[in-house]
Amino acid sequence: MPKTLTIVRHAKSSWSDGSLPDRERPLNRRGEKDAPEMGRRIAEAGIRPSLIISSPAVRAWTTAKAVAGALSYPVEFLQRESDLYHASVDTILDVICAQDNQFNNLMLFGHNPGLTDFANFLQPGLTHNLPTAGVDYHVPFGGRKGSSYGSREQGRYAAEFYTTVKTAYTLPI
Repeated sequence: MPKTLTIVRHAKSSWSDGSLPDRERPLNRRGEKDAPEMGRRIAEAGIRPSLIISSPAVRAWTTAKAVAGALSYPVEFLQRESDLYHASVDTILDVICAQDNQFNNLMLFGHNPGLTDFANFLQPGLTHNLPTAGVDYHVPFGGRKGSSYGSREQGRYAAEFYTTVKTAYTLPI
């Protein structure tokens, strides 16, 4: 069965409390509003993740929970993956390749610059910046027949859509 991959950058975070460690920064008001909106758009696009994995940073985890809620995805099935915190392309690939192939539709929540770099690894020139609450969906993803998450081939994946909170609609690619 073909594999799909959705990458989501966390929603807008707060910088109001300078004493908080970076991992502990929450969403700001805009982020709290944008995260469920992006979940609604993902649901309208018909994306149904079989596994959601998030960076453990509060802003990413909160975004993942809001999107999961909009998708009626059980929050108790969300997984935290510490390696997604400010991950490089290679680390993101490692996280993806480590997933059981029973999960056909992965959704990852993380941070820049890694997610922008990763989106451009998958489809060179896709974006200069995956903005906060930006969503990039690739189908199929994986080996030559789309049967595995084990592929590390650059530039072989076309995004089906890409959307941001500043666009009023989902942009088909």
